[in-house]
Formats: sequence, C-alpha cells, structure tokens
Amino acid sequence: PHLRRLSGRRAARSEAGAFVIDGPTLLAEALAAGVAVTEVFAAPAADPDLLTAAEAAGATLHLVTDEVLARASSAVTPNAVAAIAERVERSLAEAVELAASGPLTLVLAGVGDPGNAGTLLRAAEAAGAAAVLFAGGSVDPTNPKCVRAAAGALFRLPVAMGGETTEVLDQLRASGIRTAATVVRGGEPYDQVDLRGPVAVVLGGEAHGLPAELEAMVDERLTIPMAGPTESLNVAMAGTVVCFESLRQRRAGR
Repeated sequence: PHLRRLSGRRAARSEAGAFVIDGPTLLAEALAAGVAVTEVFAAPAADPDLLTAAEAAGATLHLVTDEVLARASSAVTPNAVAAIAERVERSLAEAVELAASGPLTLVLAGVGDPGNAGTLLRAAEAAGAAAVLFAGGSVDPTNPKCVRAAAGALFRLPVAMGGETTEVLDQLRASGIRTAATVVRGGEPYDQVDLRGPVAVVLGGEAHGLPAELEAMVDERLTIPMAGPTESLNVAMAGTVVCFESLRQRRAGR
C-alpha cells in the first residue's frame, strides 16, 4: 500500500519525503548516483546482483509476487523490481546559486505533463545544464512518469521545486543571470541569441505557453522558426532544441 500511495499521490510523496523508482535500469542508475534507496520490492524475476547491491547500499529488501508488484506500480508494463528512495530537496536559493555558475538552467513555468517534464530533465542534463527549477504549478518531478521519462537525469541533476515563477525570475535577476523565454512568435530566432550562459531558459505550460506578464519579465524572447504550417512545437521538443543550441554555441566557442 505504501508503494502504491507514493506512486499515485503527490501529497503522499511530499509528506513522506520519498518517491518511487520503477524498474531495474532506473534502480541501478539511482544506486550509481548515490541516491538514498530505502526499500526495494522484488518479484522472482529480479536480478539478484542488483538486489545485493541495493541491500549493500542500505535498502531493506521485500520479496513479493508479480501480482503484488503490478498492483502497486504505475508502470504500464510492470517491472520485476521497484524501490522507494528519499527525495533530495534543493532550495530555490541553492538552485539560483548553481544557475549563476552556468552555463544553462531551465525554468519550467506551469509544465504539467510528467512525460514532457522528464524529457526536459533528460535534455537538460545531456546539454550540460546546471539545474532545473520546477515553478509556477509545474508537475512534481518525482511523479513516477516523470522519473521514468528523465531516464536517470533526476538522480544526478540539481532540481528545485515550488515557488511562483515571478519569484524565481526575481531571484535569477538579482543574481545577474540572464533570462530568456521561448515564445511561439515574435521573438528573436533562437540560434541568433547568445545562449552560452549563464542563462536561464523559461518554458511555459503546454496549453497556453507563458503568460504575458511573465514574458514581460524576461530579458529575451526566443522563437524557433518553422518552415511547415505547424503552429508550435511540443514544450519538451522546444526546450530540447534550445538546450542543444546552447551546447552547440559553447562547443563552437561562439
């Protein structure tokens, strides 16, 4: 029941200071990253070497049936192992300090889909980002779908949660960090703006993008030019494009 509750309820994860890791690949990544894994639930097909490693790291092992694990997990295809780990809470001040060291930070402002948020975490880590800030009512980064989509990035990349986007932008500005928001139209072409950093890229929610009052607070607005009739890119795609443009510029020494 504890595993199922943590899988399904944000409030339960927040109250317990814990989250769920589904599957052997993610569990191995978490252990390698030094995440504090407290409990492991294993079905008969689970890799014994992985279970030994988890126990050696201090986790309590529970042997369960496939049916019990399937009922407790939110994964579409149930895995042979799931675990509970401690959440690492970064304060906004810590994240802003990391952002100031650059080169790139993502600010998620009302990104509600866990798959999109997890993809953005994965792209941010791959592009060498310093941190990701979940603000403005964004999804919980420890939502199981987000954890899966992040493919291990959540275990290694500094992540801060909570706070209104206006507060986040104020603190970034106070630390001298440039801010740039992605907008569907009217911004500078994203590849013509200096994204080498330190810079914080602000990404709005899936349905309506960034509200006008937040657009007005950023230093620069970025638009991804498109040749086809598609109105806009999915937020995870747009964020990934900008992440890798930042990396391209740094690699090129622009």
